[in-house]
Amino acid sequence: MNKIPISVIVSVKNEALNLPSCLEKLSRFAQIIVVDSGSTDDTLAIATAMEAEVLQFNWNGKFPKKRNWALQNANLLNEWILFLDADEFVTDEFVNEVEIKIQDSAYSGYTIQFENYFMGKKLRYGYGFKKSALFKKSKGAYEKIEEDLWSHLDMEVHEHPIIEGKVGVIKAKVVHKDFKNLDHYIAKHNAYSTWEAQRYLQIKQSKNTHLTLNQKIKYGLLNTGLLPAVYFIGAYFLKLGFLDGKEGFYLARFKSHYFFQIQTKIESLKNK
Repeated sequence: MNKIPISVIVSVKNEALNLPSCLEKLSRFAQIIVVDSGSTDDTLAIATAMEAEVLQFNWNGKFPKKRNWALQNANLLNEWILFLDADEFVTDEFVNEVEIKIQDSAYSGYTIQFENYFMGKKLRYGYGFKKSALFKKSKGAYEKIEEDLWSHLDMEVHEHPIIEGKVGVIKAKVVHKDFKNLDHYIAKHNAYSTWEAQRYLQIKQSKNTHLTLNQKIKYGLLNTGLLPAVYFIGAYFLKLGFLDGKEGFYLARFKSHYFFQIQTKIESLKNK
């Protein structure tokens, strides 16, 4: 079988629980690269045993961060690059669609949509999740944010890829299912909310205008203090999250609290 000419970059740190399920579904792609950040569990042993290429990334606190570093330093054998996290699992339907769509020379990249799980349950309602994680290496890179003095995240999390040319959509979804526990979810979003608060103040100071529509709405609502309530009402009632049972309620509450964390951290930073 001819391999699909895509280089898949999987960014990891201590992902022994998720990585096997991620890698075993990537066998149809031509190149699999695991970019690690000093894992102390069995992540590297798993990646090596499953015949992925392994690169070590040691962040110096400056640009580039993990994904841009991989674009610049990995021996990428293909023009098309797919970025995944270890808790993101492709399906046969997704791979089949990607194989066809990358043959269309009119497109430089594609937006990927996700099927979300929370506390082990597949969620059918609430806000969807998507990102432009499949693009040509000659046409795209993640945005550069000046964060040398305040960021502690070595990987692009909320940075968006800047893609030159037409961007399409892959209809088949990737499964987003983290096998780690709720403590990990809470700790991760605590770190993310700190980044978001710092980023918000940076944008206010620089009067940055290069924002997506969703970012403009988010930061506008942060200004009003209404974002946590607006998100919960939207996710749980307007987007029918209540139909997902208690897991839908828990996720809507956790995400609204995440935005509350951002708001309070912004006020705390302002007072320093």
